[in-house]
Amino acid sequence: MKKTNSTLLSAAMLGLFFVASAFNKAPSPAELTGAGATFPYPLYSKMFSVYNGKTGVKVNYQSIGSGGGIKQLFAKTVDFGASDAYLSDKEMGDAGAAVVHIPTCLGAVCVAYNIAGVNNLNLDPATLGGIYSGSITKWDDPKIQAINKGTKLPSTPILVAHRSDGSGTTFIFTNYLCQVSSEFKGKVGNPGKTVNWPVGIGGKGNEGVAEQVKSSQGSIGYIELVYAKNNNISAANMKNSSGKFVAASLESTSASAKDNIPADTRCDLINSSSATAYPITSFTWLLLYKEQNYNGRTREQAKAMVDMMWWMIHEGQSTNEPLFYGKLPAKAIKAAEANLKSVTYGGKPLL
Repeated sequence: MKKTNSTLLSAAMLGLFFVASAFNKAPSPAELTGAGATFPYPLYSKMFSVYNGKTGVKVNYQSIGSGGGIKQLFAKTVDFGASDAYLSDKEMGDAGAAVVHIPTCLGAVCVAYNIAGVNNLNLDPATLGGIYSGSITKWDDPKIQAINKGTKLPSTPILVAHRSDGSGTTFIFTNYLCQVSSEFKGKVGNPGKTVNWPVGIGGKGNEGVAEQVKSSQGSIGYIELVYAKNNNISAANMKNSSGKFVAASLESTSASAKDNIPADTRCDLINSSSATAYPITSFTWLLLYKEQNYNGRTREQAKAMVDMMWWMIHEGQSTNEPLFYGKLPAKAIKAAEANLKSVTYGGKPLL
């Protein structure tokens, strides 16, 4: 039977519709993978959830500790790593190619404790260094009592908790102690993501240390501020470089940020000279390779990642303070922008 012109026209138009549909079909939203720091995990969980709602981009983030995140980045099994410790010059060399640091927030490592009836505790470099060196073993030690006049401290053993995994939080904490306590530095040596602790028991992640402190009377441990807040754990006032006892808070954390942030953002905020600053404070970073065309990665995957990080250092900053993380100062944002603009795919910028 002979087809009419109208039938042929309809068939042709239908064919064109399917061809056009194939070309105009929107690409599936990207799925990104990251691993590393537990320090900013509550913040990243919220950020990634909000970003997914806005863009459809999903992020699978494994909170395994900074050391693990760096290892997975170097093994190229994740899109990005996350660390509370910036890469050392040696680690930058071990990466095999240039790595870019993107700071996302300011955070405080607070000294959490569990002493019945004590809701306000002062510690200074000498007492904290002595506790983590093993020379101060009871809460009513004269050195602790001397800076807590009017507070009845119990004659009970101090149960010391520390991280058991490779941890950027440990790097921040030991970096502080090595700077302020010659006793601690003499016993431990240099700061690191893992160290040979003279005393104490280990817990995995900020979560593990927080649980140890919360469940054990007489305990002390170092955790990110939000973990203390979320678990209703008391935190000590730390004596800063100006001689003032300061509680960890949004205000005291933000006061530690320096003006002289280097272009690569690898800098130390420990023991700030600001009179209102909490002394154990740091940036935390996302880490990614500067050249993204490797291991069969697509340009779309790389573009989705840098777009997400751009959002995190701009609109995403509104998420920080409700979760007790400090916002990035303007100079840190400017440096992070330049670092993201330097990321390439096949030598061509992605932003």
